[in-house]
Amino acid sequence: MTTYENFKFEVDGDGIALVTWDMPNRSMNVLSQSSMADMASIIEKIMGDGAIKGAVLTSGKDAFCAGADLSMMGGQAGPKEAGGAGEGSQEDRVKAMYEGNLKFNMLLRSLETCGKPVAAAINGTALGGGLEVTLACHYRVVSNKPKTQIGLPEAKVGLLPGGGGTQRLPRLIGAQAALPLILQGTALTPEKAVQSGICHKLVEPGEEVAAAKAWLKEGLAQPKIKLGKKGPEVYAIAVQPWDREGYRVPGGDPHSKGGGQVFTIGNATLHKQTHGNFPAQKFIMSCVYEGLQVPIEAGLRIETRYFTKLLMDPRSKAMIRSLFLSMQELGKGARRPAGVPAFTVKKLGILGAGMMGAGIAYVSAQAGMEVVLLDTDRANAEKGKAWSEKLLQKALERGKTTQEKADRLLGLIKPTTNYDDLKGADLVIEAVFENRDIKAEVTK
Repeated sequence: MTTYENFKFEVDGDGIALVTWDMPNRSMNVLSQSSMADMASIIEKIMGDGAIKGAVLTSGKDAFCAGADLSMMGGQAGPKEAGGAGEGSQEDRVKAMYEGNLKFNMLLRSLETCGKPVAAAINGTALGGGLEVTLACHYRVVSNKPKTQIGLPEAKVGLLPGGGGTQRLPRLIGAQAALPLILQGTALTPEKAVQSGICHKLVEPGEEVAAAKAWLKEGLAQPKIKLGKKGPEVYAIAVQPWDREGYRVPGGDPHSKGGGQVFTIGNATLHKQTHGNFPAQKFIMSCVYEGLQVPIEAGLRIETRYFTKLLMDPRSKAMIRSLFLSMQELGKGARRPAGVPAFTVKKLGILGAGMMGAGIAYVSAQAGMEVVLLDTDRANAEKGKAWSEKLLQKALERGKTTQEKADRLLGLIKPTTNYDDLKGADLVIEAVFENRDIKAEVTK
């Protein structure tokens, strides 16, 4: 076995390399400078070692890969060693960002053109760059492990998939199926990922590697094919669909009747929904439209150009900072006042049983708190509790909870008009109308 900083590498008796992605001191694998450097070395080894016939890429974590380390993108003006684009003029920074991302795209291109079949054994969530790595593999086995998500969520934080996602996914399942997933950042269950054509096979947890190896052995037993008229002979399973002679985009390219309608209608719908305020979605449409008209390597350069433009856009920078980096800091309690000890709320008082108060009561009872829902009108207080009953009834109908759990939750919420019921509360939340006089009155 060979151990890299972020990967383990071993070759079995059949000449199949098992590449296990397992970053140290992290709960989840991410695409970082070091992991990409390791990946480059591993691809070179697979290509250069004649004893290796194919490879399986899997993860040593509960999930496959969470995508790129967005904290690197949040500091693009930082030094190169920190993952930024370096100091200097804006022109220099743009050039560094473009070249850095193109390097990653060409790395994945070298994976899919290495001449040997590579299967991805997806044992958990694969999002963003993590999914893009698997799309550069020739076969994808996915586990039906609960809560596993498969998707390209970059659009949700103001970005576009920058590792070939806008080029490989439409070439794999067609623009009509791929665009909604990319534009909305939709995450699919493993079952739906297979149904959509993104993954090839669904297996039980723990069976991913065995299924991937079985596919490799079957394909390696077949005769080799000639790649083009003057190309080398390779195993058929080691060639991506878009690299085969005579390939056609599923559903048609942008100049076909069907493909043209996708972009005509899609652009109109997109403008109606975003009013041009979200550059990522506009650039995604451009990436797919332009990229499907040229060979994939040119398409990857088109994607890299738009990705770089987005990284320099102040709107995208703000979205990355607010929706990702700041949320991470919030989750870690970065702004928590120093010297304030943590405490547990066992009994919670809520002043006002309107929409906000009713919602707070529901989530608090879900957390196991005893809730006093106080309002000046008894009917309003009861109505506030009824909101929880309504939500629980829907959950029961969908099989998301049981009657026993629903009854227990409702039993924690006490609607009242009596301030004495607040005695012993660890915390009281004011949720009345936005009127200063009323707020002052109820909190006396």
